[in-house]
Amino acid sequence: MFRSFFGSPTPLEPPYGVAHVAYSLQTGGMERLLVEYARRADRDEFRLHFYSLTDAGTPAEDIAACGWPIACLGKLSGFRGSVVRRLAKAFQRDGIQIVHTHNSGAMIYGVLAARLAGAQAIIHTRHGQRFGASTRQTWTFAAFTRWIDRVVSVSQDGVQRCRREGVPANRVRLVHNGIDWTRFSRTGPLGDGPAILVARLVPEKDLPNLLAATAQVVSREPAFRLQIAGDGPCLPETRQMIAEQGLDQHVQLLGERRDVPELLQQASLFVLPSLTEGISLTLLEAMASGLPVVATRVGGNAEVVEHGRTGLLVPASDAGQLAEAILQIAGDRELAQRFGAAGRERVQQLFDATHMVRQYEAMYREVLSERAGKRRVEDGGSGGPSSAGLPDEPGS
Repeated sequence: MFRSFFGSPTPLEPPYGVAHVAYSLQTGGMERLLVEYARRADRDEFRLHFYSLTDAGTPAEDIAACGWPIACLGKLSGFRGSVVRRLAKAFQRDGIQIVHTHNSGAMIYGVLAARLAGAQAIIHTRHGQRFGASTRQTWTFAAFTRWIDRVVSVSQDGVQRCRREGVPANRVRLVHNGIDWTRFSRTGPLGDGPAILVARLVPEKDLPNLLAATAQVVSREPAFRLQIAGDGPCLPETRQMIAEQGLDQHVQLLGERRDVPELLQQASLFVLPSLTEGISLTLLEAMASGLPVVATRVGGNAEVVEHGRTGLLVPASDAGQLAEAILQIAGDRELAQRFGAAGRERVQQLFDATHMVRQYEAMYREVLSERAGKRRVEDGGSGGPSSAGLPDEPGS
């Protein structure tokens, strides 16, 4: 148990207080996973609290509807030591024993606050691939893991990256993302429906490559249509590229939507052109709907999509191969149906939200048991890692 700087540590007895710490609770894949934790927690054994370092949006509303408290700290840009202190005091006030941080943007604050507050255990989930992280940031990420009991990756690819980056192998775990696949009816591909992408519009999704591929598809199949559902910083430039390439009649920007299951029911295939991915929730949702998929062979995509059985995988940043894969599925309805049926079955078997939450809860129990048995004594020295190298951003 870590020594508390804010009074006596919280007694270790159920229901255990679990703090989920995120950079933001605005719309995104990781934030939607927090909603699944909120809906499926074992309430007899765990009390959940959710902390956003910055702001909140629709996911926070969904979490609140489950009856769990939410705190937004309104952090400004740059490292803010005052936020660490406020978070630590909140952990003490709320009786937190387990601190679970999500992505590097939240890790530094959650780890430091957990130590100040005397939390029993710290879990960190790496949802993405730390896209664009510098060497210094990677070193600092690995250094901070000396204070973390378990570093979880959502893909086997992420597990290997953690080990290459210096995270001790005995602390690394794999827990695949999961979805509530029962929300998605298996309608299968709609033959004359549009292709669809559902994503936050950020550089990692490589929308320029998708639009370049779309232009190639349209040159051969003029009836082809693409819908893009989502919002994000790349929306203005995406709109401009659509106009510049003369794709206004073929590409429709839908903005952020809450009727994704209905949109997927009206589509013919799902396309994901990412440069990097953990385990994409929208990819899982498309497969749960019985849609064939085309995705880039990056990150966890190859763990989700069985090439030639549930969809097609292509190299990243290759508009020609992306276009060919889209045309192959769009031109073969029997193949599309077969891919879609196999995809839904795969999601049901391997990517279920309840199973995901139970795996995390088992990990909480495991770490608490270790703590109870060992009662490790922290040295309290000054040789711990610095906060300077970690990115002050949500997406890693």
